[in-house]
Amino acid sequence: MIPGSPAAVRHGSRLRVAYLLVGILISITGGLGNALVSANLPQIQGALGLTPVQGQWLPAAYVMVNLSANLLLVKLRQQYGIRRFAEVALVGYLAITALHLFVEDYGTALLVRAASGFVSAPLSSMAFYYIMQGFPKAKMGSAVVVGLGISQLALPLAWLLSPALLDLGQWQTLYLFEFALALCSLAVSIMLKLPPGIRIQVIERTDFLTFALAAPAFALVAGVLAQGRLQWWAEQPWMAWALIAAFALLMVVFYVEHHRANPMLYTRWIGTMEVARFVFASLMFRVILSEQTYAATGLLRTLGLGPDQFQLFYLVILAGIVLGTAVGAIAFGPKTGQPMMIGAIALVIVASLIDSNSTSDTRPNTMMVTQFMLAFAGAIVMGPLIMNGVMGAMKRGPDHIITFIVLFTMTQAAGGLLGPAIYGTFQQYREHEYSGQLTQHVVAADPVAAQRLAIQRQAYARQVTDPTLRDAQGIGLLQQVATREANVRAYNDVFRLNAAVACLFLLWSVWRVTLAALKSRRVALGSSQPQQSPAPAGAAM
Repeated sequence: MIPGSPAAVRHGSRLRVAYLLVGILISITGGLGNALVSANLPQIQGALGLTPVQGQWLPAAYVMVNLSANLLLVKLRQQYGIRRFAEVALVGYLAITALHLFVEDYGTALLVRAASGFVSAPLSSMAFYYIMQGFPKAKMGSAVVVGLGISQLALPLAWLLSPALLDLGQWQTLYLFEFALALCSLAVSIMLKLPPGIRIQVIERTDFLTFALAAPAFALVAGVLAQGRLQWWAEQPWMAWALIAAFALLMVVFYVEHHRANPMLYTRWIGTMEVARFVFASLMFRVILSEQTYAATGLLRTLGLGPDQFQLFYLVILAGIVLGTAVGAIAFGPKTGQPMMIGAIALVIVASLIDSNSTSDTRPNTMMVTQFMLAFAGAIVMGPLIMNGVMGAMKRGPDHIITFIVLFTMTQAAGGLLGPAIYGTFQQYREHEYSGQLTQHVVAADPVAAQRLAIQRQAYARQVTDPTLRDAQGIGLLQQVATREANVRAYNDVFRLNAAVACLFLLWSVWRVTLAALKSRRVALGSSQPQQSPAPAGAAM
């Protein structure tokens, strides 16, 4: 056993099912809070009277704290035991969720979201352990695939549940539902406890120094990525100073950890090509999969669609995640990991190219096939990816697991911010270019433009009698149409850019697989050749 994890006990079939169901409940509970904020951010902004910049800080505050939480939580779990850790984590999550019900101002909302980012971090590991108890030891790889797949269900569930919950009251109703889920999770975790595990004395004073330095560094980077495209990168000096401060803090963290006898972060392992390839692959998968979370949803929102019209859209995404998780768990093995990752990248390329032909008439039903493909790809790829990282860490020793967990959670959270930051910036730039191209040809002397303006003026003929005001309203309506078309073209460029990035990533992945296959072949050929025995001493005479 790894210290801090529960024992691998042989359970009966009914008990395994119970552990699996509890793990699913805890996993959805832990991820639903931030998903509800992301899905209903415009409604929350309106209820609190916030600007888009202020509203974006709410999900950002969660990620800013969540990024560094596992630095301490892993060691706390190893020292105090998984059972105590699980109960304290759920009680803390329950308390923070209850505070959401009393939020009335912006400052309190930010503090509660930040606290939620910390207390929700242990729930993901708890859910994994419960799900693993539901599988036999020989199927631990499949258990990891299922655990990662279940953790992706929170966002589509938030979109599916939000309209019905908001119909019952204000946005606090969302957290009343989450509070009920947290209460159920606490009850079932007390009724069905995880098996005890190994406890070791691992916490040192220097751990708190490392956390105090790393936490603000990660938070600064997350804040810049979340706000860059809204406040615009080059117009806000605080972003440059934040990145400089984050870099300086991280350099101090690496210096402290590099010279420790028992470090939290093994810097010598982090500097290897093995870890660099893992971090690159993790980030790239998160970036190309943001075509679904940012580009597709953003395009449909730009076209005026509301949460009620996303129901079937996210139901299809939910089905894609479930099917991808099932296929990934069944097919999981040492020989299927690389083909599944390459297949997932190919699905992203195909889906992005299909979506790049969107128009202003595009609706959720026209994107369901591509979004199903993306959801399926995201579900089948994470299992092989995380198992490659785990095996690399375990080869170095169980004490490297903390470093791996921190790297994996960082790449997932940072990739979730990096994709929208890159594509959002590109989309805004292309939208301005297309808006200029569309409006520069709109002149009254142009017969086509004059006809379109006449049509727009007729829309206000019965409501506005003043000809001058009616002309102004018609011009404004035509400008809205031009802006909409410019946004559609810009999002199509985002889809094409994502396909191009995924193509480069696919080429890199195939190159890595080819090199590994050639190396294995050379080793096999070398081991198959018989070794010649040395000649006797007198044979040369």
